[in-house]
Amino acid sequence: MSFMSEFKEFAVKGNVMDLAVGVIIGGAFGKIVDSVVGDLIMPIVGKIFGGLDFNNYFIPLAGQAATNLADAKKAGAVFAYGSFITIVLNFAILAFIIFLMVKQMNRLKREAPPAPPAAPPEDVVLLREIRDALKK
Repeated sequence: MSFMSEFKEFAVKGNVMDLAVGVIIGGAFGKIVDSVVGDLIMPIVGKIFGGLDFNNYFIPLAGQAATNLADAKKAGAVFAYGSFITIVLNFAILAFIIFLMVKQMNRLKREAPPAPPAAPPEDVVLLREIRDALKK
């Protein structure tokens, strides 16, 4: 089997195509969740904690005096622990949302009733009848 035909067989398998669709949908869904977290949830969290913007928490490492992270980064190196806190909170919120979605999907999924046992083939039935007749 040539390399190209082997690759073609691999690429058109159902699992590879399912993975490709999943990655594309996951990327689009990620943007939606980023917007929900960044534009809807984080402002509420900031309001609860007194209007704090975690992104502007940093320690200047080059001695620069700046009031926001963007200006401080332009002036030199910074230890941006506020950005890290924001990303960790975004991850925790995202993980919770995904958990709720999976939980809901599992609840909606209905377990299929077990299929009735298949009738044995005709030759097996005949052999059983012969066996039972010989026992008598």
